[in-house]
Amino acid sequence: MPQSPRTSRTRPTLIVLGVLSLGALSIYALRSAEPEPPAVEINETPDRFTEVVLETPVEAPVERSKDIGEGEVAPPLVAALPVQTPEDVFAGTGIDSNIQDGIGGLIGAKGVQMGSGGLSTRGSGVGGGGTAEGLGGLGTKGRGSGSSGYGSGGGNFGAAGGSGIGVSGGQAVSVVVQRQAPVSVPIYDESPGSEDYTDYGINRLTIAEVDRHSTFAVDVDTASYSIARKKLRASMLPPTSSVRVEEFVNAIDYDYAAPTTLDPPFAVFMEAAPSPFEDNHHVLRVGLKGAEPKAERRPWHLTFLVDTSGSMNRSDKLPLARESLKYLVDGLGPEDTVAIATYAGSTRVVLEPTPATRKADILAGIEGLSSGGGTAMDSGMSLAYQMASDSYAEGTENRVIVLSDGDANIGRTDHNEILETVKQYAEEGITLTTVGFGMGNYKDTMMERLSNEGDGNYFYVDSLEEGQEVFGEDLASTIHTIAKDVKIQVEFNPEVVYAYRLIGYENRDIADKDFRNDAVDAGEIGRGHEVTALYDVVLMDSSPDQELATVRLRAKKPGPDSPAKEWTTVFSERELHGEVADSSESFRMALAAASFAEKLRQSPYAEELAWSEIIALAESASQSGEDAELVGLIRTAAGLESSAAVAGR
Repeated sequence: MPQSPRTSRTRPTLIVLGVLSLGALSIYALRSAEPEPPAVEINETPDRFTEVVLETPVEAPVERSKDIGEGEVAPPLVAALPVQTPEDVFAGTGIDSNIQDGIGGLIGAKGVQMGSGGLSTRGSGVGGGGTAEGLGGLGTKGRGSGSSGYGSGGGNFGAAGGSGIGVSGGQAVSVVVQRQAPVSVPIYDESPGSEDYTDYGINRLTIAEVDRHSTFAVDVDTASYSIARKKLRASMLPPTSSVRVEEFVNAIDYDYAAPTTLDPPFAVFMEAAPSPFEDNHHVLRVGLKGAEPKAERRPWHLTFLVDTSGSMNRSDKLPLARESLKYLVDGLGPEDTVAIATYAGSTRVVLEPTPATRKADILAGIEGLSSGGGTAMDSGMSLAYQMASDSYAEGTENRVIVLSDGDANIGRTDHNEILETVKQYAEEGITLTTVGFGMGNYKDTMMERLSNEGDGNYFYVDSLEEGQEVFGEDLASTIHTIAKDVKIQVEFNPEVVYAYRLIGYENRDIADKDFRNDAVDAGEIGRGHEVTALYDVVLMDSSPDQELATVRLRAKKPGPDSPAKEWTTVFSERELHGEVADSSESFRMALAAASFAEKLRQSPYAEELAWSEIIALAESASQSGEDAELVGLIRTAAGLESSAAVAGR
């Protein structure tokens, strides 16, 4: 029988690598056919606790002792973190808050009943609300209605809940939780004038003994954060399905130190501390910083495809795109080339591949962009890729950059056909970046998928300041790829970690068995890029000298047919901070950004989290203008939600 979660600390450990969420879930309960056993005494730990399964593994675990992929295994990386004494680590921590004789309430903050209680935020059963002995309350606010019961009332894993499923007398119960498939969600309506986002669900809590591996592709996109910023500045809360937690986290600069060599092409930073919001949780941050080669960069061959359809004739669309593009000129080198094509009812070549030394011609081409007509995206893509192929050169950066609101209403509007074309060109070395503009009919889903299939990045420009950042300050890191197909796999030690949850990255999930399958596409890291992920973790009662988690990174060098290479780093339990106040400002700001996103997307894990708590955390870590902007947006969201609540009374 596995070791019990620790009860000697006052606060549990939450590990943050990326924002985790629960999402829409289907719950299946299997009732044992065995005769009903006698009632369990209140001072005993029920054996049925071991029957609770939150995630059933479908892949064989990855072996630690050998590399089963095509690349070579490189020496381990060592995370440069200060070593703390056991006294520092354990001060003020623990997970025995409100526990009464057993495992009840262990994973939730305030569970008080015996049984397998507390697998959510604040319940007295397995996740909030079950008040009877047994497996009560799998909802966030359910109330057990029988001797056990999964809960009725609000929460109940997203459902309103009826009277609950009663399980009397402590019979063995297995619970399997599944996430629904992604569903495309039109926010306003399904007509051509509507916005479109995709709800990818919310990651669930996973028992480490059942599945110790968490595998995902890196993501440095920031579009979701910029979309929310535009909505909030217009006094609107963003649609919940538009919020991707990892993009909020990665919109903040954490000032990680860049590696001094290109092997590995990134440095790894890990930090963990008790959660300031849940007494029984810790947060673990895993951060990557891409190398910044001092050698002269490779030449760029850039082909801009600009949507000039009638729908782009708004101040926040084509005019903003035109002004933003002008910032790219100063960042070009003498060997770079720029081409411009447009699409509306038809396509047009505005500028053939032109040397960057002819800046006046490039600026004239940008200035001449005007809107009108339909939106023949597929023919525009064909033209852009043809132009990119004509200027293609080995050993250079060959990229198509699409500026659009994502709509496609003329020609082959089957997005799957366009995506397949994009993927084929990416395999041949011509990558794709998308930059979104405008609202009203914006197609976030299409723009994100194009960049994913094109091995590029996805940005959203909501202001001229953001346009300057995307096409000016950050252009080099966007274009200059230093590693591709970058995957992260975190292996949690079940002797130390009872359960974990990845915060965000729902649409970047990779099957554990495919970590070393180099045919599976993943994310890209550009020059100087930062990537951050957060985990929510509950710890067992174990020795502080044990490994808590092992982080493996796998990536390829840019270019076709490059072999993959793998690096490993380990995080020990002794490296945990004793209090969140002991953590770095950047750690706290990452957690604030993640919590902000969780609250905006109405995650069940943030249901009882107060806006004031998030604001206080962000203010405690704010050091820059960028940080101050985040604090201001959180305050705006809090005010809008409060006003909506008052109006609804």
